[in-house]
Amino acid sequence: MITVILVIHLLLAIALVGVVLLQRSEGGALGIGGGGGGGMGGFLTGRGTANLLTRTTAILALLFICTSLVLAKLAGGDREARSILDQPPGVEQTQPVEPPAESSEPVVPLAR
Repeated sequence: MITVILVIHLLLAIALVGVVLLQRSEGGALGIGGGGGGGMGGFLTGRGTANLLTRTTAILALLFICTSLVLAKLAGGDREARSILDQPPGVEQTQPVEPPAESSEPVVPLAR
């Protein structure tokens, strides 16, 4: 199941990169924005192509996010929520801890 979703996820990622690279650059301030006109010989108008690519990008991005969430859920689905307070005490925890022995003599620093 995870393998099938992972393959779909990778195909969506490749398609998303391809669609983003097909979009027209908006770098007009740098002089690389494409200017206007031409392209595919009037196959689609500039606005129609932008709308189609924008919608395709949005749909692919939504599917990519959904597959990411499904993969994350499937990867961690076999784990149980645990708390250290819910666990039974271990062997080391059942032994009583003795307080440090108190001495009536004052503590003297070691001589050097």
